[in-house]
Amino acid sequence: MTMGRIQPVILCGGSGTRLWPKSRPTRPKPFIPLIGERTLFREAVERCGDGAIFAPPLIVAGPNHVPLIEEQMASGEDHAIIVEPCARNTAAAIALAAARLEPDAVMLVCPSDHHIADETAFAKAAEEAAVLAAQGWLVSFGIAPDRPETGYGYIRRGEPLDTGFKVDAFVEKPDLGRAQGFLADGGYAWNGGIFAFRAGSLLDELAAHRPAVAAAIQASVEQGEESGSLFHPDAKAFGKIEGESIDYAVMENTARAAMVPVDMGWSDIGNWAALQDALPQDGEGNHSSGQADLDGCRNVLTMSDGPRISAVGVEDICIIVDGDEVLVTTRDGAQVVGKLPGASAKT
Repeated sequence: MTMGRIQPVILCGGSGTRLWPKSRPTRPKPFIPLIGERTLFREAVERCGDGAIFAPPLIVAGPNHVPLIEEQMASGEDHAIIVEPCARNTAAAIALAAARLEPDAVMLVCPSDHHIADETAFAKAAEEAAVLAAQGWLVSFGIAPDRPETGYGYIRRGEPLDTGFKVDAFVEKPDLGRAQGFLADGGYAWNGGIFAFRAGSLLDELAAHRPAVAAAIQASVEQGEESGSLFHPDAKAFGKIEGESIDYAVMENTARAAMVPVDMGWSDIGNWAALQDALPQDGEGNHSSGQADLDGCRNVLTMSDGPRISAVGVEDICIIVDGDEVLVTTRDGAQVVGKLPGASAKT
């Protein structure tokens, strides 16, 4: 087949809890500037902005996110939005996009809330993944690990292919000892949640492994309604879907899983510690945004939209002031910020 431009599919989901209080349900992580002046959503759109390689983005989002998306798209910027009636995890969101595309379209699935420092490396990996996807492989980006991370799933590399490798296994989040072993082995990569599929191949695999989900997706698209740049799947049909990630529903079950290795300065910005790691730091590992005085501090992140933050002699903590909310957490504690009562408040 002759492959056309790669179709970016940008997933906008989540409730904005893990980076509370900066991120709120009314304006979650993808839609706030965290690294530089661009929001993570704009980063996702613009890194797929080369019209010679990429088609205009197809965005999958809940109804609450549509105004934020339209607000952040440039005037006249070509795009389309699939409005999910309810959240059903990534398998359903990706399948919706696939069902709206031609079967031979090669789709590049990108979360809207990740940071990628090396966008040239990203584009090169996208083209390599598209070659395999066009051949019917279901392709994961295998992120080069730079530390024994216990918060990510891993991919074990298998036999070489044209522009990548077969996947030997997907591995669940390891404990520290196993993660150290993976890093020393050299044959493991992080599973960053970025994928390339031929749309028809993805739907065929979904039908084979999750036939009820595939049938509900087909019904929701066939009975859906289009309005300008928006497509609304049928809510009743879509609501029958049991939510599941694309990893569990398809990638861990298919015999056609492949991976493309890439080192591109990737972070999922999954909590305040991850954001600190992605930001520039001084010689003591500190980063401050807004007014701050730090004396004798190490590995401290401070962010304030107003009041001055003053800290003396502390290490490995994050202090965030946003409006009338203040968060103080250790770097380890940043993993559970989203469980705090304030993080789920509808503000």
